[in-house]
Amino acid sequence: MDYLKIKGKSALNGTIKISGAKNASLPLIAMTILAKNSVVIKNLPSVADIKTLLKLLSNLGAECQFLDDGVIVDTSSMHETKATYDIVKTMRASILVLGPILARFGHCEVSLPGGCAIGQRPIDLHLKALEQMGANIQIKAGYIEATAPNGLNGCEIIFDKITVTGTANIVMAAALAKGETTIINAAREPEVVQLCEVLHASGVAIEGIGTAVLKIIGTDRSLLEIPEFSIIPDRIEAGTYLCAGAISRSQLTITNTEPNHLGAVIAKLEEMGFELDIEEKSITIHPTETIKPVKIVTQEYPAFPTDMQAQFMALATQAEGVSIIEERLFENRFMHVSELQRMGADISLNGHTATINGKNTLSGTDVMATDLRASSALVLAALIAEGETNVHRIYHLDRGYDSLEKKLQNVGVTVERLKEGL
Repeated sequence: MDYLKIKGKSALNGTIKISGAKNASLPLIAMTILAKNSVVIKNLPSVADIKTLLKLLSNLGAECQFLDDGVIVDTSSMHETKATYDIVKTMRASILVLGPILARFGHCEVSLPGGCAIGQRPIDLHLKALEQMGANIQIKAGYIEATAPNGLNGCEIIFDKITVTGTANIVMAAALAKGETTIINAAREPEVVQLCEVLHASGVAIEGIGTAVLKIIGTDRSLLEIPEFSIIPDRIEAGTYLCAGAISRSQLTITNTEPNHLGAVIAKLEEMGFELDIEEKSITIHPTETIKPVKIVTQEYPAFPTDMQAQFMALATQAEGVSIIEERLFENRFMHVSELQRMGADISLNGHTATINGKNTLSGTDVMATDLRASSALVLAALIAEGETNVHRIYHLDRGYDSLEKKLQNVGVTVERLKEGL
C-alpha cells in the first residue's frame, strides 16, 4: 500500500493542467453499452475508478483498447449481463451499468454497490424509476435482478430527491426505451449535461439539457452510433488546485479547465479575499495577505459542491476568524475532521455543521485518508504544516486524482509516493 510524504512550507508557483472529469467519464463509459459502434473517448483521466469500470465492461464481454489520452470501447461483442460483487464492491458508480444493460438486453443482475464510506447513497430512486418504466426488480442474495423482456417504456418520472447517478442511469435507460420519458427534478451537474449532449449527438432526441426537466424520446432498443468525444475538465480537481494555491498563499494557474463549471467555488474564494484572473480555459489565483472566514452550505449544482467541502475546510483553518460549513448532502462527510484536528486544526462539530476557528498553526504528522475528497484536504493541510506529513491510505486519492503528486512536484511541492513498511 502506498502513502504520500509531504514536506510543508513549500513555495508553490507555476501551472497545473487539469485532467478529464472522473464523474463525467464514468456514466459516459457506461453509455457505450448502448452503442453499435466502437466508441472513441478522449481526455480520459488515469484514475482507479475509470480502470475499475473498464474492467467491469471487459468482464461483460466488451473490448477496451487504451490510447495515449483515452480509450476505444467496443461493446458489440458484449454478452454477459451480470455485474459481479468482486468489482462492484469497490466502486458505487458501477450501478451506472444497470440502466443501459437493462435497456439493451432486457435483463441484468448488478451487485449492490460499495465504494466510499461517506454515508448512505441509496439506489432506491434508480430502482423505483426503472419499475415505472416497466421493469420487474427483485433483490436476491445481494444482487439487483431486473427484467424487462419487451424493453422499457417511456413515462413521467419525478425524483423525490436530486440524484446525479440516478439521473444518468435513467437518461441512459430512456435512450433505448419505447416512447417519451420525462424526468422531473433531474440533476443539472455538468457531468449529466455532457452525457445528455453526447446522447443527443448520437441521435437521441433530448429536450431540456441543463435544466431540471428532461424529455427523452427513446429508440425502442435500436442501438446508437456514438461519435468520438472528449471528456470535460474535472471541476473538482480544478477547485482542489485552486485551494492549493490559496492555502499556500501562492500564485498558481490552472489550465484546460472550464470556469463556467466553477461558479460557486470561485465565488467563495473571492469572498475569502482571493483575486482570480479568469480566462476562457484557465484560472490564475493570487495570494492574499489576509484570508477571510467563510460560510458554506453544500447543495446540488449549481450551488456549492459537496466534493469541495473538505478542501475548503482545510483552507478555512488559515482564515482570520470563524468559518461555518454545513453539509446537507451526506451525513458522514466530516470524517476528515479528526485528522485535521490531529494536525492542530480547531474544528468543532454539531450534527451536520462544522465550525472552524482560525487561524491555526498546523503540524506535520501521520494522517489517514478516509474517502476521496478527505484525502485531498489532508494533502492541502500538509502543504502548509510545519515539518513532514505522511498521508496514508491514498488509494482513496488514486480513485479520483490523476497524477496528483507529479502535478504538485511540478509547481514546487516536495512530495514522494512511498510504500508502507519500507
